[in-house]
Amino acid sequence: MAKYIMMSVLTDEGRKTMKMRPERIKEVNKEMEKMGVKVITQYAVIGPYDFINIVEAPDNETITKVSTELGARGTVQIMTLAAIPIKDFEKQLNKKPKKKSKKN
Repeated sequence: MAKYIMMSVLTDEGRKTMKMRPERIKEVNKEMEKMGVKVITQYAVIGPYDFINIVEAPDNETITKVSTELGARGTVQIMTLAAIPIKDFEKQLNKKPKKKSKKN
C-alpha cells in the first residue's frame, strides 16, 4: 500500500467539535478505515497545521476520495501528499533511460 501524508487545519466548526468531543478524532480514523485508508500514525502539531497524519491507501483514487469526503464536511481543510520511500526514490533516480529503438 502507498503511504500519504495528510496535513489538516481545523475550521471554526472543527475546533468547536474538538473542544466538545475530542474523541471525534478516533471516530474519524475509523471512518477513514471503512473507506480504505489506514491511519499509521497521527500527531497534533503547533504551527500552520493542526494535525499531521501518516496513512496508507491502496491508490491515489482512494486517498483522493477520503480527502475530499472529509474536507466536504466543512470541519477541516486537508492537504494530502504522496510519500515516496527514500529507497524507491533512489531506485528511480538510478534507473537508466530506455533506449529508443530505431525504425527502418
